[in-house]
Amino acid sequence: MSFILALDQGTTSSRALLFNEEGNAVATSQQEFTQHFPDTSMVEHDPNEIWSSQISSVSAVMSKHGISSKDLAAIGIANQRETTIVWERSTGNPIYNAIVWQDRRTAKRCEELESDGVGELISKKTGLLLDAYFSATKIEWILENVDGARKAAEADNLCFGTVDSWLIWKLTGGSVHATDITNASRTMLFNIHSCEWDDELLELFTIPRSMLPKVVSNSETIGRTSVDAFATDVPIAGSAGDQQAALVGQLCFEQGSMKNTYGTGCFLVLNTGDKPIPSRHKLLTTIGWQIGDRTAYALEGSIFVAGAAIQWLRDGLEIIKKSEDSEKLARSVEDNGGVYLVPAFTGLGAPHWDPHARGLITGITRGTTQAHIARAALESIAYQVADVVEAMQHDSGMTISELRVDGGATSNDFLIQFQSDVLGIPIRRPESVETTARGAALLAGLAVGFWDSIDALKGEIEGDSVFQPSISREKVQKLKQGWNTALSRAMHWDN
Repeated sequence: MSFILALDQGTTSSRALLFNEEGNAVATSQQEFTQHFPDTSMVEHDPNEIWSSQISSVSAVMSKHGISSKDLAAIGIANQRETTIVWERSTGNPIYNAIVWQDRRTAKRCEELESDGVGELISKKTGLLLDAYFSATKIEWILENVDGARKAAEADNLCFGTVDSWLIWKLTGGSVHATDITNASRTMLFNIHSCEWDDELLELFTIPRSMLPKVVSNSETIGRTSVDAFATDVPIAGSAGDQQAALVGQLCFEQGSMKNTYGTGCFLVLNTGDKPIPSRHKLLTTIGWQIGDRTAYALEGSIFVAGAAIQWLRDGLEIIKKSEDSEKLARSVEDNGGVYLVPAFTGLGAPHWDPHARGLITGITRGTTQAHIARAALESIAYQVADVVEAMQHDSGMTISELRVDGGATSNDFLIQFQSDVLGIPIRRPESVETTARGAALLAGLAVGFWDSIDALKGEIEGDSVFQPSISREKVQKLKQGWNTALSRAMHWDN
């Protein structure tokens, strides 16, 4: 018996999962690691703790299932994207903490670049908006602010990588410095048309090309393990950023297929086929996956607050004790009572991108109860998703016929049914929520022949639940009018 080992390296924890030939997770282990906040706008991780937590979870899951490395056909990696690590080539030691994707320390630098008129150049080459979210200004900050970094970089002694690169470097004992194409496409340094690092952007951010990893596809043998946790060398054969891994895990291989991950925020990704589509609605154009000679592009929209709204009901308002209590409370009233909640706690993401928006509750009367507010909070998640889906349809010219969903908040049947109602299309929820790790496993398994083809994978995944629209479009339009009114009043709040 053999397995695929998937490493799911996230923002707050590192996980390891074993997948069998049916594409099912049969064992899992998880280890959290420390979040560092040096300042209000800063978020960091210790790269060595990322590694130690990841390799510890690997040892734990193999021990739990009673297997050794000889039972592994391959390893696949999914990772938090954009998080930036710089280390010494000669020693493998990080020169600074990992600067996490959430970190905003370079926001002012991005504003300066925007005022210099380079935002359009970056968007045309990379498909991304000029923002501190991405890796380029994080690398630039490290080179400018860490003693000796610039000199070491110019002497070709520094390596940059997103977390996938760091794990590949560590797993191979420092013999492979590589990144996959989806992670490369999130750095703001990668030309998604030529599929190469872009010299003009490297010059703009004064980043030496020698720092950059080799770019590989999502499904190929990148290297082989050379660490004590594996008694035999195991091929590292798949790698993708977490949202792209989930796209694969949801089997979104066809143009027009789309997935949404409901976590703290939401990440919607639409497979747009073999050509990048520039967005007119502030969405991101990115690479969805590259398998063999096939490259799929994607449109992506990020929503800042989804599950975080439910957490706010629990921790902020204290009207529920557990997140799952939100469903029962929302169902205890017939409708929202005219109450709308705009959860712009940290501004609004796609398609609005308004950092000055703030949270707002409208329509409150003497008859408003905790249940109405809870219902409005859940409904707000669905409305935000609908706004992004509408923008994606306008940008792509495609009609979305189904949405595939995953993430913790999808266990809330009220939310997913309301999502189907608002969108007017079926929502497909897989029996297993491990779509990100499954995507990494599928990519690795395809590369080593564990599975024969993409078509073979389509018959492996069963047990989905499908939610169908249940209310009239007239009622939906009235509900959305209320949402749009509340949204307009929340925007530009502190500007």
